[in-house]
Amino acid sequence: MPELPEVETIRRGLEEVLPGLVFAVVEIISPGPLKDLPTDQFAGSIVGEKVLGIERRGKYLLLNLVDGCSILIHLRMTGRLVFSRHQQQADRHTCLLFHFTDGSCLSFSDIRKFGTVTLLTAGAKSNTALSMLGPEPLSGDFNFPYLDRELEKRVVSVKALLLNQRVIAGLGNIYVDEILHRAAIRPERRARSLDRKERLALFRIIREVLEEAVNCRGTTMSDYRDATGSAGTFQGKLLVYGRMDRPCFRCGTAICRSRVAGRGTHFCPECQK
Repeated sequence: MPELPEVETIRRGLEEVLPGLVFAVVEIISPGPLKDLPTDQFAGSIVGEKVLGIERRGKYLLLNLVDGCSILIHLRMTGRLVFSRHQQQADRHTCLLFHFTDGSCLSFSDIRKFGTVTLLTAGAKSNTALSMLGPEPLSGDFNFPYLDRELEKRVVSVKALLLNQRVIAGLGNIYVDEILHRAAIRPERRARSLDRKERLALFRIIREVLEEAVNCRGTTMSDYRDATGSAGTFQGKLLVYGRMDRPCFRCGTAICRSRVAGRGTHFCPECQK
């Protein structure tokens, strides 16, 4: 599933090309992703509208329009948004084609068909899942005192806490495994059991890993592509995720895989205590 670095990479790519473009035609090949509005009403509501800018909140993308409405997109597991300066042809995974008046096109495709596209009217953001999200980990709202308080009051595993979108927005399975490995913390440890040194390290490493992954344009294990259709490169820097039974880069111990917080979890049994 695309996590914060992947969605932020897509946002940055779209921010370079979409603002100022005007929707000419919305081609709906598969209506499954559309939520809340009939297909003809969705298309009719945005044709003729101009893109103001692109915003990300957690793992969600918002295409903000000049009239105050927004197109809310959640890529889920295999969703892709790819922009082209020329018209695009639908393939068997294409769900929507947004054609613009200058001849360019934005495609939304999804192999697993779990992604969603919703039209939000002006002021409707407060009534969506966006209002339930915790602070952005790369923003000033996410600071050590906040993380310290959340760790102290939680009896769940530290992995479960980091995956909780109401606590921190945008983290997912890949980056949580990588963060906990770099912080030398076992994923199943109770959140409140971390001492101050471990909490400080965790706070620093959350930002460190996410910034590094954004600079690498995300992680491509299989389906993720950025707004140009290109793969990310952070997969070349993964220390534990997807490396079960392979030697730890630090100590040589075989990487283990277990189930923590309902998710497949990779860790080093020697380095992570």
